[in-house]
Amino acid sequence: MTTTLVVDGANVVGSRPDGWWRDRAGAARRLHERLLVADLPHDEVVLVLEGGAKGGVKAGRDGHVRVVHAPRDGDSEIERVTRAAREDGGQVTVVTADRFLQARVQGHGAMALGPSWLLDRIA
Repeated sequence: MTTTLVVDGANVVGSRPDGWWRDRAGAARRLHERLLVADLPHDEVVLVLEGGAKGGVKAGRDGHVRVVHAPRDGDSEIERVTRAAREDGGQVTVVTADRFLQARVQGHGAMALGPSWLLDRIA
């Protein structure tokens, strides 16, 4: 069974007040770089980016990390990615602090965790 970690890039970056709002693209790039070298227990990591953050990392696969640029809002894309991974029979964990989004992905059979869970593991 494939395990997928779906990361709400905007939500994870926005969970720590480190000046990310001055450079959304740079913050997304730094998160991507940390995910690339992180020792996470998932077969695939999907980083979903939206808005200005999309300028920091090109869409596509880089090792075990796949970057997805949300065509509209990030939440809808996170839900789409989660649904697709679950339909393929995989186990999915979504990292977001958005309680409404957590409920939506849990409705698709995914587990939801907050940003601190991920940030503690990729520090």
